[in-house]
Amino acid sequence: MITKQIEAAINAQINQELSASYVYLGMVAYFEQENLSGFAHWCLIQHQEELQHAMRLFRYLLDRGGHVQLENIEKPRQSYDGSREVFATALEQEQANTQSINQLYSLAAQLGDHATMSHLQWFLDEQVEEEKTVSEVLALVDLAGHDANALLYLNDKLGSRQPEPDSE
Repeated sequence: MITKQIEAAINAQINQELSASYVYLGMVAYFEQENLSGFAHWCLIQHQEELQHAMRLFRYLLDRGGHVQLENIEKPRQSYDGSREVFATALEQEQANTQSINQLYSLAAQLGDHATMSHLQWFLDEQVEEEKTVSEVLALVDLAGHDANALLYLNDKLGSRQPEPDSE
């Protein structure tokens, strides 16, 4: 049986993952309005991954006898001052998510909840990858600067991204 503290923390993380998913969906809308469908495609995959992360926690909580408590999700932003701001926002979001998962892991360690610690190891590893990926895209956008040809090339490159197979 899962403790009430861990149950509450996992519910908060589920909400954070769903919120992140919604933020990426707002980014999809922004890029589609800007006719940057490759960037939109990349953000759509991020949206789908965040949903998968939420569902992984959702299922874990139920499997441990916990109760899921879904909360309201704030309306996502859909207006940005360019591609750089979108990816800088995405990086900030991923860093906040990493911090949240780290806190959840620390709580599980403090409470001696080894099953939750084991489950969260996947999330710790995933966040290293998420931050690296978004940082790389942001660096490429910075390199492209205001060069329309470079941005269109990057848009095309990001549009070829394939979803990662779910490793559940």
